[in-house]
Amino acid sequence: MKNIKGVIFDMDGLIFDTEAIYYKVQQETADRLGIPFSKEIYLEYIGVADEEVFVDLHERYASHGKELVQQFIDESWGETHRIFKAGEVELKPGALELLQFLEENQIPRIVASSNVRPIIEVLLEHAQIRDKFQGIVSAEDVQLAKPDPEIFMIARERLGTEAEETLVLEDAHHGVMAAVGAAIPVIMVPDLIPPSEELKEKTEAVFTSLHDVIDYIQA
Repeated sequence: MKNIKGVIFDMDGLIFDTEAIYYKVQQETADRLGIPFSKEIYLEYIGVADEEVFVDLHERYASHGKELVQQFIDESWGETHRIFKAGEVELKPGALELLQFLEENQIPRIVASSNVRPIIEVLLEHAQIRDKFQGIVSAEDVQLAKPDPEIFMIARERLGTEAEETLVLEDAHHGVMAAVGAAIPVIMVPDLIPPSEELKEKTEAVFTSLHDVIDYIQA
């Protein structure tokens, strides 16, 4: 069994299958409003804080007018949040099993997500896993979003663990780089974007599901 005394979880695309929902809603909204959106564009924003995405969308689609771009943001994010609040989001494979394993082995867990706290709380509560985490670090708690390491540094401080005995679980490039910047070992479980060879080298491992993390810790 590895000497891991705390685990930091990303949320979107790692615990919950939210990225597919974000993309579906944004694509449908963009098509309805006549905005030339695509999956390739959506993938550029994975792991980026909402406020940064909003600024970039206004710049990218400036020729379509500020009001239309804001309508796209308001309607697509609003519909996504409605879906989340209705509990219509699936957990990623292995999430429950991993949380149960960590709980049984008395390894503390914390969520460190670029999402906003109300959405994090809603998703965790609907999935009935809020009590599986000792804390939450959200977009409201940091000055700089991933890939800046601040969010993971705060999460580790709240866990009260040393960097080398902590493990970050991430699905996206920005998150992996944030963990690297915080000098915390990181495992990547890719969601929509596979890692480059360069990114793989920065991780402890790249797995296909959270089930594999249990075997990694036990080895």
